[in-house]
Amino acid sequence: MPKIILASSSLYRKELLSRIVKDFIIISPDIDESKTDKENPSIAALRLANEKAKKIALTNPEAFIIGADQTAQFKNIQINKPNNFNEAFEQLKKLSGQEVHFYSAVTLINLSKKIHTEWVEDIMVKYKKIDDETITNYLNYDKPYGCLGCIKSESLGISLLEKVSSDDPTAIIGLPLIALSSMLVKNKIKLNDAI
Repeated sequence: MPKIILASSSLYRKELLSRIVKDFIIISPDIDESKTDKENPSIAALRLANEKAKKIALTNPEAFIIGADQTAQFKNIQINKPNNFNEAFEQLKKLSGQEVHFYSAVTLINLSKKIHTEWVEDIMVKYKKIDDETITNYLNYDKPYGCLGCIKSESLGISLLEKVSSDDPTAIIGLPLIALSSMLVKNKIKLNDAI
């Protein structure tokens, strides 16, 4: 089986990838993930996914490198990841009852085979109206600092959402597995030694 590398330091992406791929290694790409205010969030997610994969591919040209990134936009403004309780509290207050678009990008690169495939999944999320007590209790429980939109949808954060619209239910967590599995199969990589 060809070597597969996940260019990420995300535990969530590691868990997601392990659902479809048995053997892979993780290398953190350690890139500058800054986004500009005027950059389209879908393009920003794809650019960063590509930058992560390309950086790891340079020293691993024979491997299949998976890069991923996620951005979000609310009222034409990109949302940043909160760093602490106060930032997360203010973000959830602002997003209460609102719709937010998340963009989950994935890319697959193999330099030696000249393979470069990419995808961006658009996810529309509608937040419930959330009162201050619920926000406080949730933040104390899940501590979603560093999570885009303050939501750990794989945990209690799902209870703060009214609706998630996407063709891929894994995309909101940060790695669109439907698109990625198609990329891998197309390149003759067996999924968990079964498919």
